[in-house]
Amino acid sequence: MAETTKTVGVIGGLGPLATLDFFDRVLKRTRAVKEQEHLRLIIDNNTKIPDRNAFMRGEGPSPGPALAASAKGLEVAGAEVIVMACNTTHIWEAEIRAAISVPFLSIIDETAAAVADLRPEAVGVLAVDACLKGGLYQDALKKAGVKPLLLSEDSQKTFMDLIYRIKSGDTGDTVKRAMVTLARRLEAQGAEAIIAGCTEIPIVLSVDDIDGELVSSTDVLVERTILFAGAQLW
Repeated sequence: MAETTKTVGVIGGLGPLATLDFFDRVLKRTRAVKEQEHLRLIIDNNTKIPDRNAFMRGEGPSPGPALAASAKGLEVAGAEVIVMACNTTHIWEAEIRAAISVPFLSIIDETAAAVADLRPEAVGVLAVDACLKGGLYQDALKKAGVKPLLLSEDSQKTFMDLIYRIKSGDTGDTVKRAMVTLARRLEAQGAEAIIAGCTEIPIVLSVDDIDGELVSSTDVLVERTILFAGAQLW
């Protein structure tokens, strides 16, 4: 492991369980035999950032200013690179980048690149309403020449209910089985891979649950963060 690694700032709290999962995965994937070899992470578990789904429905303030402030605060605290353990909030990536002078790693760009490496024709996207409305993965996949497949309207409503249940701490078998069912519906539509495009998804869905590839946006960001910061992967 390199003697000097970059300090990572994490815009978190979106939600807290997803932030905790991101941190846990960074610890487990970093090649370290003693604590000093782990990365320094500064985590702003900012649960007061306005609800991005509500804003996209026209119900509440934009989370943009709060996200930009969090990023700037992390830089001031010593972060040399900023990441965000949430997909949807990348709608406000431009505001975040404008507020900082250090690099920002995009979970959307990195995940889309990981999918493109698989060379699929069609990929299913599991993501919340606001993320889909913002076209984040649809645009990135189309640019890579990959067809995005989405859930039906009814299935999407079920998905949103599951995400809020996970955010409330419900990660039991009922939620897990329901998430697997939705992923398999996308496979039935022709998806060769599934993007877990919400950081709550990998908490209840694993690659063993589906027939094709599962591209976890959380895992992609974890790996990219570790390598960018100068550490090594297990």
